[in-house]
This record gives sequence, structure tokens and C-alpha cells, in this order.
Amino acid sequence: MDDLPTFDPGRPVLLEGLGLRLREWADDDVPDLVALYDDPEMDRWTPVASPFGVEEARAYLAAARKKRTQGRSVQLAITADGLRPQGEILLFRSAADERDVELAYGVGAAYRGQGLASRAVRLAVGHATREAGARRVVLCIEAGNMASEAVAKSAGFGLGDDEPVIRAAKGREVVLRTWHRTPH
Repeated sequence: MDDLPTFDPGRPVLLEGLGLRLREWADDDVPDLVALYDDPEMDRWTPVASPFGVEEARAYLAAARKKRTQGRSVQLAITADGLRPQGEILLFRSAADERDVELAYGVGAAYRGQGLASRAVRLAVGHATREAGARRVVLCIEAGNMASEAVAKSAGFGLGDDEPVIRAAKGREVVLRTWHRTPH
């Protein structure tokens, strides 16, 4: 379909505002990526496997770049100054409805509680609707992930009536509830 959201692989993405700079990952960011994902909370709430070391980080970036060149997604480092990554936000076509863009995010342990995720989500919503052409922007949040639910609420998302998404992850069944924000 021609109306599916796409992420232009020919244009670098840099989103600025709300005290943040969201930029594409660089090879020099591998140590920060390891610090971000080699964390019990990230292991609990994300599909990224732990332990997460240098080799896993390099493979993660290679996979992200491949999806980026295919126009399927974009993964951005969350920074305050454009330099040191403090987290990550992903934008990709939703598996439940390809007309939607799904966001996923994580913030490093040292940077939690500063509103980084909700600000990054608000910036990404603008990009998903203006640049990628999303019908809706969605967050799929595991029931019980109170921190992510708080991010969703603060970024203007509401819990939708979509059927829960059930996925197998890390040897267990994960039930994800869909939060959405319709462009105005």
C-alpha cells in the first residue's frame, strides 16, 4: 500500500526540542549502548537479551542500520546535548496495523526520573506523523509497567480498546496493551 508509514533512509534524522536532541546512533556509542541495555530493568521490560555486551551492541546497531536502510524503522539515541546517549527511542511500523507507527523507548538507569522518555516520545510523535505519515502513533506497553504507563499519559496517549498483543519473549508470554495518540 502506498499509504504505509515509511522512514526515508536517505535523510539522517535529528529531532531537537524540549531540551533534547534525538540522533542516530554512531559506532562510538557502543559503550553507552552497553550501559543502557545491560540493566535489570531494561532486561525486564524490553525484548533485548541480557547480558548485553560489546558484541551484542555491535550486532544490535548493525540490525538497526539494516532496518533503517530498508525504510522500516529508525532508532535514535536520546541525548541532552547531541553527544552522550542517555536512552533510546525506536520508531517503526506497527505489527498490529502497518498504517500506524509504534514507538518503543528506554532510558539508562542513571538518567531515569528526569522526563527524558516522555519528552522523547513527544518529539517522536511529531516526526512519525509529519515525516513518516502515521495514521496513529501507538505504544505497546506490558501490563504492570507503571513507569511506561506514566510516560504514555504524560505524552498525551490514552489506553485504547485494541485487543491486547500477546508475544512470547524470553521464555514467557508477554501481554501488551496498546496506548494511542491520533494526530490532530
